[in-house]
Amino acid sequence: MSEMLVHLVDDDDSARDSLAFMLEAADFVVQSYESAQAFLDGLPIGPRGCVITDVRMPDMTGIELVHRLNALKVGLPVIVITGHGDIPLAIEAMRAGVVDFIEKPFPEERILEALDLARDKLGVEVGETPNSEILEKLETLSEREREVLDGVVAGRPNKIIARDLGISPRTVEIYRAKVMTKMQADNLAALVRMTMAAGLG
Repeated sequence: MSEMLVHLVDDDDSARDSLAFMLEAADFVVQSYESAQAFLDGLPIGPRGCVITDVRMPDMTGIELVHRLNALKVGLPVIVITGHGDIPLAIEAMRAGVVDFIEKPFPEERILEALDLARDKLGVEVGETPNSEILEKLETLSEREREVLDGVVAGRPNKIIARDLGISPRTVEIYRAKVMTKMQADNLAALVRMTMAAGLG
């Protein structure tokens, strides 16, 4: 399926082995590392590839690894996985240029979809322009839905958005669900990607 090498960085042995097995079964070549530093120690790592890293690791987190790779100008697409749904973390990761942010547990299709995005990113990149389809979807949002979207993209939790807008956290959840539906976003990473492509990030 792929000539792309996947660099898998996770301090959890069983989680790392399980994901490596899944990826190898899908015909990816996998190189595993038990820490972000072990991966960095192996740089330069050779031909086309991408990185899948867990967020919460001792010594250096997945997000810190992304920033380090950016500083070193290592042009590998990065997919971040986490067991903790953390909106501000997802926003920070997307702004740092990761191709996807995935919450555990995830189905196999979800990680393969993220790897497709990584493969696309390895191709010749054209400067992203605001997508007219995304702008059309944004136009369908009500004023309140747009305010909730702005809060989500800014990384604010539901309680803070609720306080800022003078509504209940439950109402914010309802508006968020409507935003996800209207934007046709399957997950938070997809929503953040869309808004950044439209120049809102």
